[in-house]
Amino acid sequence: KWNSLYQIQRERKRIMRETCSKYKSNNRRIITPYHVSRIFVEDKYRVLYCEVPKAGCSNWKRVLMVLNGLASSTKDIQHNTVHYGNYLKRLDGFDHKGIYHRLNTYTKMLFIREPFEKLVSAFRDKFEHPNNYYHPVFGKAIISRYRVNATKEALRTGSGVKFKEFIQYLLDVHRPVGMDIHWDHVNRLCSPCLIDYDFVGKFESMEEDANFFLHLIGAPQNLTFPKFKDRHSDEERTTTKITQHYFSQLSPSQRQRSYDFYYMDYLMFNYSKP
Repeated sequence: KWNSLYQIQRERKRIMRETCSKYKSNNRRIITPYHVSRIFVEDKYRVLYCEVPKAGCSNWKRVLMVLNGLASSTKDIQHNTVHYGNYLKRLDGFDHKGIYHRLNTYTKMLFIREPFEKLVSAFRDKFEHPNNYYHPVFGKAIISRYRVNATKEALRTGSGVKFKEFIQYLLDVHRPVGMDIHWDHVNRLCSPCLIDYDFVGKFESMEEDANFFLHLIGAPQNLTFPKFKDRHSDEERTTTKITQHYFSQLSPSQRQRSYDFYYMDYLMFNYSKP
């Protein structure tokens, strides 16, 4: 079993490196604090984890907190503690020497997810539920730019953004509001062409990949990756079928442009074109 998992890892890294050498000329660029700002540090087991939202990141942070001795079990850690407790250090918080020492000696890993599924998951989480950041900041701007005859109420609250409007915003080169980590490219968040990741896990094979990774770093035997869904736990996880339902609301050209938008992520992580 381990053998086949080692083989999968070798293959994922090979594809990632080949894609980088084919499309990226930044192999000799200097790594700056900006490039490592999404990377969380666990010093006890010497792990660097690049956070990709909507690809198991809350549960990965829980695992890192347990490894670090900050909690005895992943079950004990609330969502807000994970994301707003500032218990985990980020790599950009260290000086130049500290950053390079960790990049060169720690196990670097990231977990990714099929780009369209990740996008729909982010949309459902941020726009289909009350949210006192995404609605006023993104929702208002999206509705006022892309909705004809928007009601005063919609313009005031920014609630009720439709998936089609969200995609118009995403594909607009003159976006009314900036990018957000929840729908940015993995390529931009984790700089995989600049940082040579040791382990590439996939959301689609999360349990197997995660527990293999824990085995590789020599984590305690009783620590397994949590299965629970962190937010809106009564709601079905975003599946291929749910994703198709959302994308069926778009025109063929919008679907193609969305694919083009995430093209590098599709290529680099070997996901087939939807």
